[in-house]
Amino acid sequence: MELSLYQIDAFAKRPFSGNPAAVCPLKMWLPDQLMQAIAAENNLSETAFFVSTGKGYHIRWFTPTAEVKLCGHATLATAFVLAEILGMTEVCFNFASLSGPLSVYRDGDLYTLDLPAQLPIPCPTPAIIIEAFSEQPRCCLAAEDLLVIFNSEAQISGATPNLELLRQLDKRGVAIAAPGDQADFVTRFFAPDIGIPEDPVTGSIYTQLVPYWASETGHCNFNVRQISARGGELQCQLVGPRVRISGYACKYSEGKITIANSY
Repeated sequence: MELSLYQIDAFAKRPFSGNPAAVCPLKMWLPDQLMQAIAAENNLSETAFFVSTGKGYHIRWFTPTAEVKLCGHATLATAFVLAEILGMTEVCFNFASLSGPLSVYRDGDLYTLDLPAQLPIPCPTPAIIIEAFSEQPRCCLAAEDLLVIFNSEAQISGATPNLELLRQLDKRGVAIAAPGDQADFVTRFFAPDIGIPEDPVTGSIYTQLVPYWASETGHCNFNVRQISARGGELQCQLVGPRVRISGYACKYSEGKITIANSY
């Protein structure tokens, strides 16, 4: 069996920046264990698989170690593949997913994710967080991930957390954020328990961070920087119960993978 595979840098205008995602179009679903094996072999933060439904697309995402319910950058990468490589002409790509219906709007080279907002709830700061970062944050909030808010961009850029301690938390991952020097806020994201020590640019965390910063500032529009080693820039907007996340993408590679008949 031969499958097409594309590697796309999402939230990036040029290769070697943003967040790389693998995108694998399918005519029908493969066994879960095979999709997980492909994602592990790709060894990227996420591999997206999608199947056309006639009225849109069904999408699933796998890290090297687990299937996840939501991934923003790999969804944006999938819309890029549909438009720029497979020649689909929709202005809006609609996806069914484990997180419900998702949409990606295309305006020229700019892609906008429309995702359900997750309102984070304030919570006590876990002792593990203080130990892992060797610093007391301003506050903590919980949704799908743990959100850890600090006071300055320097604290975010200089953070070197103990990843083994973060594995002990009962959350998908840990997002740290603070007001930015040249952006409304900056962030980084760590998810070692699902095979992602640090994710370069993480679309899904903004479904949690944007409602938080909107409640803190009274604003609904944000220019955001994720200040990982690769880095990425995003435009985010809170619209009622949804978060819109806009960015660019570019192709790094495309090819074929061959699956042994034993699968």
